[in-house]
Amino acid sequence: MNIKSVVITCTLMLCISMSVKAQDLSQFTAGKVQRAHHLQQEDKLGEAITLLAELNPSRAYDKAFVKRMLGIFYWQKGNTKSSIVNLSYAVDSGLLNDEQAWVTQRMLADILLSEQQFTSALPHYYTLSKNIPDNQKADELWLRIAQSHYQIEEWDRVLAALKQYDRFNRKVDVQPLTIKLGAQLQLKHWKGAITTLNGLIGLEPNKTIWWQQLAGIQIRIGRSNDALDTLALAKHQGVDLRQQDLKTLAQLYAQRGIPERAAMLFSELRGASSDAKLLSDQAMYWQMAKEWNKAISIWAKAAKLDNKYRWQLAQLLLQEGHYHKALTELERVKDKTKRADVELAKVRAYYKLEDFDRAIIHAKQANNMNSSSASKSWIRYLSQIRDMQS
Repeated sequence: MNIKSVVITCTLMLCISMSVKAQDLSQFTAGKVQRAHHLQQEDKLGEAITLLAELNPSRAYDKAFVKRMLGIFYWQKGNTKSSIVNLSYAVDSGLLNDEQAWVTQRMLADILLSEQQFTSALPHYYTLSKNIPDNQKADELWLRIAQSHYQIEEWDRVLAALKQYDRFNRKVDVQPLTIKLGAQLQLKHWKGAITTLNGLIGLEPNKTIWWQQLAGIQIRIGRSNDALDTLALAKHQGVDLRQQDLKTLAQLYAQRGIPERAAMLFSELRGASSDAKLLSDQAMYWQMAKEWNKAISIWAKAAKLDNKYRWQLAQLLLQEGHYHKALTELERVKDKTKRADVELAKVRAYYKLEDFDRAIIHAKQANNMNSSSASKSWIRYLSQIRDMQS
């Protein structure tokens, strides 16, 4: 919310016209007020201000009346500080009981709001709320109250003010919903925030942030299926989702047991064919979907871009019986932490190819690097086979 954009709701000319018609001013003050009004109409605002500022009425009512008029003129002149000082005096005097008294206080409250003096504005707004004239918009008043509480982070009071706003305005609008959402998020009212976000999506279906926040809350409270539906619908409707949103959607597809949809989503991401990490994630999802050939193809692309994915490629080639290709890829694995694992993988490949001599050589190399139950078992088993063949 841009507080500087708040429109001062007092109709200045109406205030002024009512001022010069006042019946209770002394004759002297009434003459000066009338003169100031004419100067203002002739675009001589500075002279009008000087004339009124030099007045020092002895009667309390006259003084309050002049201060109000000065406050209006100062605001027109752009001197907000002086406007606040004079309007505050007029309002606080309690002597302005004409039909424009309410509007004057509203003007003061709105100026204070526009100057980000929220704590000072609120008492005026609440006083105004107790007696709202029929020709004034109660919903606007309560929205200002909600805005003020929002700016000073009084979240419960924001929601209370918006309840009053809803009493006077049944129309769903973006601004009050946005304020409500901010308060609900701060208070962690997740279910209420979901309702609010659905309302915002209805009003602004192409605004990405609403879809993102809705899916985020649904994930937070354990409604992953709802989050999937939210992001899938956003994508279907052409909402401009971020890369991370699409990755989240892919993860949700995988969690629901549809990893092939996750893999297809990754294939559509920006940089999907040139980013090794994106390729590896895509390959993983194809593997989860038991689409072995597609997984092998994508692992191969990832390995060309980053050698650390050679190991996954070799393992899958070995699993699918591509033993010669697996051996070729195993030779290219550079990760020193996997040296013993690579040797054991070579044992499996040579065993399947019935090259038992080479198999036992690699079993012994694996055992020398990292003696394990697997390496020892292979050595015993392959030794028995070789003995049986001799």
